Amino acid sequence: MPTHEKINYLELPAKHMQQTQLFFEQAFGWEFQPYGNEYMAFRYAGMAGGFYQSNLCADTNNGSALIIIYSDNLLATQEKIKRLGGQIVRPIFSFPGGRRFHFTEPSGNEMAVWAHAQEL
Repeated sequence: MPTHEKINYLELPAKHMQQTQLFFEQAFGWEFQPYGNEYMAFRYAGMAGGFYQSNLCADTNNGSALIIIYSDNLLATQEKIKRLGGQIVRPIFSFPGGRRFHFTEPSGNEMAVWAHAQEL
């Protein structure tokens, strides 16, 4: 697919850079490259991006875009997120095409995980 005028990179705030890095490494296998103390890039997330130091967080209640991650096993991913310190902020629910839940990671950013209805 051509890349001209397509979304290419994603940047998110992070209150707790080290905890956020560790969470995403362990939960989803993302890899990080630090650029000083206030920025770190990530890869192997489906799209490249980074986290920048900030006291703010991405929350849909404040109009933030929602980052949604796909899982082949929704329940196993939910348990892993909880075990690694993520907070479930919206339990599993159905929507047209599947099921999903919302969580916050150590810096407070809200994200979601979805699966096809048969991949619980």
